[in-house]
Amino acid sequence: MSKGIFAVSPFESIDIGGVGELVRIGTKAGRETKPELKIGVCGEHGGDPLSIGFFHDAGLDYVSCSPFRVPVARLEAGRSTVGVGD
Repeated sequence: MSKGIFAVSPFESIDIGGVGELVRIGTKAGRETKPELKIGVCGEHGGDPLSIGFFHDAGLDYVSCSPFRVPVARLEAGRSTVGVGD
């Protein structure tokens, strides 16, 4: 963020340093209480390639998004699983 202007809309791509850290904390705490807890996200972030890679790294089980974003979400979920782009 330069001069108060976001490079990417936070409504489309997750703010990894802010909201992302809360996702990591919540995922860890939830799994400490209930190890089999299924955790996922839905909405625009679920179809954003950068966010999908982060959610995979954070240990989420799934993402859900609008139908027109499914092809990109599936591709990025597969890339994250096999480690492409790391």
